[in-house]
Amino acid sequence: MNKELIINVAPTGVEIALLEDKKLVELHNDKTDANFGVGDLYLGKVKKLIPGLNAAFVDVGFEKDAFLHYTDLSPFAKSILKFTQIAMADADGSYDFSKFQIEPEIVKTGKINEVMNGKPNVLVQILKEPIAAKGPRLSCELSLPGRFVVVTPFNEIVAVSKKIHSSEERKRLHKIVEAIRPKNFGVIVRTAAEGKSTAELHQDLLELVNTWKTIQQNLKGAEAPAKILSEQTKTTSILRDLLNEDFNKIVINDRNIYNDTKNYIQRIAPDKAEIVSFHGNGTPLFDTYGITKQVKSSFGKTVNLPSGAYLIIEHTEALHVIDVNSGYKSVSNNQEENALQTNLEAAAEIAIQLRLRDIGGIIVVDFIDMKLPDNRRKLQEAMDEFMKSDRAKHAVLPISKFGLMQITRQRMRPEMNINTSEVCPVCHGSGKITSTLLLEDDIEKRLHYLTTHSHKNLTLCVNPIVYSHLTKGFFGSIAKKWKKKYKINLKVQPNTNYHIVEFHFFDQHEEEIKF
Repeated sequence: MNKELIINVAPTGVEIALLEDKKLVELHNDKTDANFGVGDLYLGKVKKLIPGLNAAFVDVGFEKDAFLHYTDLSPFAKSILKFTQIAMADADGSYDFSKFQIEPEIVKTGKINEVMNGKPNVLVQILKEPIAAKGPRLSCELSLPGRFVVVTPFNEIVAVSKKIHSSEERKRLHKIVEAIRPKNFGVIVRTAAEGKSTAELHQDLLELVNTWKTIQQNLKGAEAPAKILSEQTKTTSILRDLLNEDFNKIVINDRNIYNDTKNYIQRIAPDKAEIVSFHGNGTPLFDTYGITKQVKSSFGKTVNLPSGAYLIIEHTEALHVIDVNSGYKSVSNNQEENALQTNLEAAAEIAIQLRLRDIGGIIVVDFIDMKLPDNRRKLQEAMDEFMKSDRAKHAVLPISKFGLMQITRQRMRPEMNINTSEVCPVCHGSGKITSTLLLEDDIEKRLHYLTTHSHKNLTLCVNPIVYSHLTKGFFGSIAKKWKKKYKINLKVQPNTNYHIVEFHFFDQHEEEIKF
């Protein structure tokens, strides 16, 4: 599979498109004024404890207080509270984190007011961006992601990604990381670390430890609410998470971001540095790679599939509903076979749509009914396979007896919603146009006005259908009658760019006459 990353820099922010085999599968918008992104670290002030919800509302500088539930506190919540106070009071920023004494873990069934009593300042991480009328959701389970490892302060655990299937490789990585892990840091080994050397893992780990030192420095003398550390830009975070041997092109139309990206890739994957290129020929970048057209066809209520089948995507407050329709598709005379093939095609597109629109929460898919249990199983397995490339946590449930498939997908950001409809140039969004029965009278009124103002040589441009109506006639055309009636030289011309009731008059110098 060929992957391409197209990065379009505009005054309002950075648009990032991920293409897989030329097909748009992800679209990100990194706005210049955006705050509170997933992964950002803040010094927050606990404002209100809600024992009934077992949660707290925390001021992190957003217009609405952020939400912190007890289950998101982390077992090391007391250690985080203690570290926050030490780092804030550290005058010269020389505190050695390796000497920090870890506090006892909190119990899973505890109460929020037992931990957050006194409404302290606390270091928190954005778990979910503000969505709709809700403020951000927070977590105290701090994590710093790198290319090959993720660092989790305050614990001593080393874990290896379950996606690395080789037991020998898992043991090798575990042994390496255990040997190089600094005190008071836990480490999660990512799938991308498979086959990597000790030096590469050590370098990645050192960079994350330096990031933690930066957090300590930023906490020194800080006053809540305050941003302590920003997650990397979406460009570099996408490269960090996705860059692999399948990537064959990264195109950028901004010189500064091009240089930053080139340097970043040179550092994390030197063998991939040559895939970065600068687009500077003046043509719109998204148009050049066909992304604009794909955006127009992929967003909206209806999504058409190549075979003629189509999806209807509806959004409610509680969930998303996707209806699969066969359209005119018919691959055989067997109705069950037709239903299976249409459903499989729809499943592939649905998996892309969930990534592309970043749809989260509960999704209910109404597939075309199939009677055979084997076909339902095939569809279930196919959907699981299509969803494998989705980085968001998700679960696909078997098709119910009503023919519905339920999917849950992690929601961390607001849904990507692009309005692809345009205002009708004829009715200007009203849904109504001037009656065509009155069109002839309207043209004649304008013609009469022009002749009374000394216009004798005129050209009338109209829609081709109206042109036929004005110039054809058994007993003489309407245009000829107007010439005779007003004693003028009138030429009628068709223009395919005009809508049905649009017309314009031009004088003898071919300049349009404005009314």
